[in-house]
Formats: sequence, C-alpha cells, structure tokens
Amino acid sequence: MARIKIEFPNGEGQILAGLLETPPDGIAIACYALFAHCFACGRDIAAASRISRALAARGIAVLRFDFTGLGNRDGDFANAGFSSNVQDLLAAAARLTQDYEPPALLIGHSLAGAAVLMAASALANVKAIATIGAPATADPLRHLLTGAAGEIDERGESTLRLGQREFRIRRQLLDDLDGHGPEEHVRGLRRALLVFHSPVDELVSIDEAARIYGAALHPKSFISIDGADHLLSRPEDSEYVGTALAAWASRYLGVVRPEPDGGIVDAPQVGPHEVVVTELDRQFLRGLFTRSHRWMADEPVSYGGSNLGPTPYDLLLMSLGACTSMTLRLYANHKKLKLDDITIRMRHQRVHEEDCEDCGDEGRKLERIQLEIDLDGDLTEDERARLLKIAGRCPVNKTLTGELSIDKRLAAAK
Repeated sequence: MARIKIEFPNGEGQILAGLLETPPDGIAIACYALFAHCFACGRDIAAASRISRALAARGIAVLRFDFTGLGNRDGDFANAGFSSNVQDLLAAAARLTQDYEPPALLIGHSLAGAAVLMAASALANVKAIATIGAPATADPLRHLLTGAAGEIDERGESTLRLGQREFRIRRQLLDDLDGHGPEEHVRGLRRALLVFHSPVDELVSIDEAARIYGAALHPKSFISIDGADHLLSRPEDSEYVGTALAAWASRYLGVVRPEPDGGIVDAPQVGPHEVVVTELDRQFLRGLFTRSHRWMADEPVSYGGSNLGPTPYDLLLMSLGACTSMTLRLYANHKKLKLDDITIRMRHQRVHEEDCEDCGDEGRKLERIQLEIDLDGDLTEDERARLLKIAGRCPVNKTLTGELSIDKRLAAAK
C-alpha cells in the first residue's frame, strides 16, 4: 500500500497538504474517495488513517488533507471559517479530478461532515456520502463559541479549545456561520448516505445524526458506534467504522474485491488454447481466464464501471504491444544486435476520414492505433529501420490488419 503526498492550492492560493492512500499491491484502484477530517484534527489522526486503510484494502484510494491553517501548511486558522472549509474540499476534489479521477465517495468527520454535505451538490460524480459524528449544519460550532462571543466583540478575537488543542478565532468565523441556515440542502443530495454517530458523543449530540437522517432521502443508512468518543480514539472504534464503511460503499460504488492472491472466486473450467470470459458484476466487470491465468477487464468509473481492470481496448493494445516487443526481441537476439531495452507506447483513436489521406468513403471514421517504439541500445540507423519493419511481422499485427473472420454461435441452452 503506497502513500502519495499531494499538495494543491485552495481558493486563496494557499498551498494545502494531502496524502493519497492507495490499495495494496495486486488490488487495482476501483475509484477515489475524499476524506475530510474533524475540525480540530489533521490528516494524520489515527482514526482517519485506519479508516483510509480499510477502504484502500477494498480498492478505494483515499485522499485526506489538512484544512487551511492546520498541519504544517499555509494559512491562518483564525482567518478560516466554515465556508473556507467547503472551498478547501472543492479544491481537493479538483486536484483529484485533475491528476486521477473525480471522487466517487465523500467522507466527513465532525464539522467536516457538515462541510461534506454542503460541498456534495457541487460534485456531480459523487455517488455516496458518509458522515462520522457530524452535525447537520455548522450550528453546534456556534454553541461552542457562545462563551467566546463577548471576548470577540471586545478584542476582535478569542481562543477556542477543542479536544487537546487551542485555536485562535475571529469575528469573521461567527459572521460566516450566520450565512449557513438549516439542513434543507441535505434533502437535495440524492446520493446514497451513511450516517455514523456515537450515542455518547460528548461534542456533537446524536440528535444531529437524527437531523441528517431525517432530512435525507433514501437510500440512507445509520450505524451507531456504541461507546465511541467523538474522535474515535480507540482503535477498535475506527477499525469498525472503516470495515463497515468499506462494505457499505462497495454496494453503491460497484467495487468487487479480488481474493488476496489476486485470483477470482468461482473460476470456470477452461480448455487448452481457450479463453473464457465471465461476468463479475451486472455492469462491466469481467473475469478473464486461461488454463493458467486469471485477470479482469472493466471500464473506468466515468463510464459506469469500477475501474478494477483494463478496458477491452486496453487489452487489445496490450496484446499488440506485447507481441510486437516479443517479435523485436526475438529478431534482435537472433541477429545479435546491441538492443538493451524495448519500450512501446500505444494509443487507440477514431479519426474522421478527412484526418487521413489514405481513407476512402467520405464521412466515415477510421480506427487508428498509434504505436511508438523506443529502442535503447548501440544501434545503427539501418538496424533501427530494419527493426521497425520487423515490428510489422508481429502475428497479432498481421491478425488485426489481415482479413479476419469471427464466427459467433450461441452455446446450447442449459
């Protein structure tokens, strides 16, 4: 399991720090999640780390980050507010979208849960949302600030203690809270929602979970974290949340978990020189089997798949590239050429005939595969030119460019 450090600018141009938790080796990334930690926490809080690992083990990569003024990043927490937290969330989602894929799952802990509920309407690709110990709105924070209001009026700022930490707060935070009313926006989410809350939460009353659940439309679920404190300090509490969240999210994100060894349950009988393709879900996930190997094919999340395997066209390009590379290596070894390494990059395109001088009928599209061969070694120009011609002798290349007949028939009814 790899952890990738990510930095991105928020709406004010301040640089925020994040950490992307990816699945272990052998498990493909099915989709991406965005985890917003509690108001008084950083991205490295143990509970967030355990929950992220549980999701990553099921193929869900998780980005968690520090809000403005928290951790070791830019900005002053005293100048932040609930609105800036929402904007930080959207900035994190934009960075995920730019470098990877849009987040399909949003998770918010404590006040960040309220921020997630507010930000979700601006993120069209989100399919599921989970809150943990979250208020329905930012109102509970207003109650926490009641004792500091007089000092803020007099001095312009005060100190707020949350958990074991103290934060400077200013008038603008109170003013910001005035702009966020009741929880009507929750009804308009129209995404799958899971609400976690502890009956004994000392900071955010479980009544807040009832407000969220009551305002939301189905599908919605509630899970009680019996005996847990607000920060999920006990490992067993955060591990329970992580396991339950991973199982619940899999239902709505179409995630299918492979066996630990990378295999697939219920492999079919496969004959010699035969390939068998089976369904693994009712969308696009497919099992690919030979007598000795098991793999999966899928489509990206943006096309309605789970992204647990290469697409059919990816597999086609892999077949052509592998065959081309093998053919070149066989020839180079036979001719004792000083060829150290071969790298092949491919892309499949559909182009209009006007983009191609050799195309025929007007208006039709041409299927084009761009294949770039990088030959590393002490080779002459003549040897390189010869290897380029040899690449065309790859058997898969000949199959694709020759006259191909595909005989289809239905298997006997069972």
